[in-house]
Amino acid sequence: MTTALRGGLHVRNLRKAYKDVLAVDGLNLEVQAGECFGLLGPNGAGKTTTIEICEGLNSADSGEVEMLGMRWDSDAGRLRQHLGIQLQDTQLADKLTVFETVRLFRSFYNAGPTAAEVIGLVQLDEKRNARVGKLSGGQKQRLAMACALVGDPDFLFLDEPTTGLDPQARRQLWDLIEEFKASGRTILLTTHYMDEAERLCDRIAIMDHGKVIALGTPRELIASIGVEHVVEFSAGNSSQPLAVPPLRQIEGVREVRGENGTVQLLVTELHRAVPALLHELNRQGVPLTELRTHSASLEDVFVTLTGRHLRDE
Repeated sequence: MTTALRGGLHVRNLRKAYKDVLAVDGLNLEVQAGECFGLLGPNGAGKTTTIEICEGLNSADSGEVEMLGMRWDSDAGRLRQHLGIQLQDTQLADKLTVFETVRLFRSFYNAGPTAAEVIGLVQLDEKRNARVGKLSGGQKQRLAMACALVGDPDFLFLDEPTTGLDPQARRQLWDLIEEFKASGRTILLTTHYMDEAERLCDRIAIMDHGKVIALGTPRELIASIGVEHVVEFSAGNSSQPLAVPPLRQIEGVREVRGENGTVQLLVTELHRAVPALLHELNRQGVPLTELRTHSASLEDVFVTLTGRHLRDE
């Protein structure tokens, strides 16, 4: 790879409205050169519109987008030579082979690795002569990644890159993304997998209603909700229902959530909260049927801020 262009991504006062919705509402965002930046948000948050504007696939009503020191209104041709884009659902010609598809995309760029090199990079050598229409969903995702990398981009957009991949293929793609970042390139990533965001992203922005509502490293975002652990349990039955309000009085419990018969306690000190919970259930005479705990995660941050689970969207 050649030396990467610097400059990252700078979005200032971005606004985009449609007939019945304000999709992006004065958004400000900065992606630093050489980082993997995650953009998360529920459906309707505005992240897809934001990314499409940054990719040059959509136009803003107002605001500025500067990427790698260039702008779409004055440097579109040059900018396209330095971008790689993997869409969430890339539509490729079914009758072309893998090699023919990558070779076609390679022809769009002035420089970059050969089609064969990129096919090897995404581990599709055995499918080199297979037609696209015969590939599995995971293989098509890897082919889409190859098409995004074939121009040796300095800035890579990845929209749900591991959807449909088995666990081993996901880890292989993670390694590829980390190798790309290690070379000094910049990545803007969207994903519905929180473990993926925690592993790959240096910083994360959570969007909702067209604005960024939280920004920081995964560790900073998790710390921002003020809890260290989550206690999940099921208890009670029709004859002995659980009274939830007393759970909020347990020392160290910051929030109580109920969903599909399961109760979640967001707590600061696990070793105090669990015995207190068991004591309260015993006081109510309510049988405990299930109990598990985990450290606070990005998923908990997302639910706390938006009231929804990202992967449910």
